[in-house]
Amino acid sequence: MPGMPTVITMNGEIRTTVLQELEDAVQELIRVMAADLIPEVGSNIAYAIPQAKDKDDVAAVQGRIVRLAGAPHPVGPVEFGASDHVTRIVLTAMKFDPGVRSAANIRFTPEIIGIIEDLLLETCSFDREREPPGTRTMDWGVAFCCRSGVPDVIFDRGAVGKEPMVRILAEHPAEIVAIIRRISTRFGTMQEGKD
Repeated sequence: MPGMPTVITMNGEIRTTVLQELEDAVQELIRVMAADLIPEVGSNIAYAIPQAKDKDDVAAVQGRIVRLAGAPHPVGPVEFGASDHVTRIVLTAMKFDPGVRSAANIRFTPEIIGIIEDLLLETCSFDREREPPGTRTMDWGVAFCCRSGVPDVIFDRGAVGKEPMVRILAEHPAEIVAIIRRISTRFGTMQEGKD
């Protein structure tokens, strides 16, 4: 197998690049994200290698991003296999568009959805109550919303014991950070107007 070491080296380089680009995105995200966009369960951002097949091909923040002293704070490092929730979003979206390799989750409120619509982002929602028995919510909900192309945003209004959530999808984590920055800016302005 003379070609094997090259393949392994290339795969290793790709994985290293994905980790570095996601780490850069996380550092930027905690700088620009409004802490009020973090849901009770925490936020996370994921980035997959090309042709990702399973959880070990998708990097995310170990332990999620939480609110700490009024600011976003990553609990652990960026690692492959670190998240189940955002990983399933990415892997399902990639079945419909292999280029969409990144996703993040933020808090749901009607105001946040209004901001997203004002930013002219393509949105889709699903109803957890309609989830077929025996399916996993993220697999089914994301697939439901991606049938005619992967939208920028997928959200749901929650269910009993399930927090409502907004999920942002893009080809690269830097694009997701840019979207969250724009939402944060408008959300901050909206909050100031309420004071």
